Amino acid sequence: MNKKTNNELPALVEKAAQGDQKALETLVAQVEDIVFNLSLRMLGTFADAEDASQDILLKMITHLDTFRGESKVTTWVFRIAVNHLINYKKHMFAHSPLSFEYYREDIENGKVQGIADLSQDVEKELLAEELKMSCTNVMLQCLDAKSRCIFILGTMFRLDSRIAGEVLGITPEAYRQQLSRTRKKMADFLEQYCGEYGSGKCRCKDRINYAIQGHRINPLQMDYTAAGEISLQTLLDVKSAMEDMDNLSQDFSFCKPYQSTARTKRLIQELLDSTQLSTIQNS
Repeated sequence: MNKKTNNELPALVEKAAQGDQKALETLVAQVEDIVFNLSLRMLGTFADAEDASQDILLKMITHLDTFRGESKVTTWVFRIAVNHLINYKKHMFAHSPLSFEYYREDIENGKVQGIADLSQDVEKELLAEELKMSCTNVMLQCLDAKSRCIFILGTMFRLDSRIAGEVLGITPEAYRQQLSRTRKKMADFLEQYCGEYGSGKCRCKDRINYAIQGHRINPLQMDYTAAGEISLQTLLDVKSAMEDMDNLSQDFSFCKPYQSTARTKRLIQELLDSTQLSTIQNS
């Protein structure tokens, strides 16, 4: 489906709010990848991102009448998603938060040698890529929820500081300052410890079996390498709302946008077709 421009989306919201099912389905299709990618980076795993995306889109659907046209539809969606995800407590890391100290200890002292081959005949290159994408995404959990959100909005979506500040309820200046500090913290850690994105000793190809043993990756469920990548421009038409805050963007190439998964699409379609949604909309 072709992506609508930001100028066309408000009409879809208005029609959907009036009960136009086709408009509602089109609106959801336009924003589901935004919601999924934000959820994936905020929560760390595909399974949690799938569940949270459904929650967020249901919240959007049932609050269509709150869109006043005072900001872009995508900004409104970001605000709904961010408010939900910052306070989300149902994901894997909610009650077992990570830290850079934990990652540092694991890199320096993890017993990666002498483990039997657990690859189950899956190509080592694919497993190494899966580990690289998984590890760096989960590493975002070392940031507190607000800093993580600022990092994602600025690094992956490259939102203009005015729009990001509006989404987060802070000034553009505060957003720029916090984004710069957070990006530097991530970049410094990657440079010192990661051999994939910096000059550290940690190499994914050497830690495959260690990661499988620790249930960090599963050769039979390769979420990242199986996911369909999309371009940032396809993900979100925000060219006029993009800015580069510093020269660190090349250090965060792991922030790849993905298509929302088949399970996410199925859950959302079931929601759109459900009598429960009709009851909520008509109440």
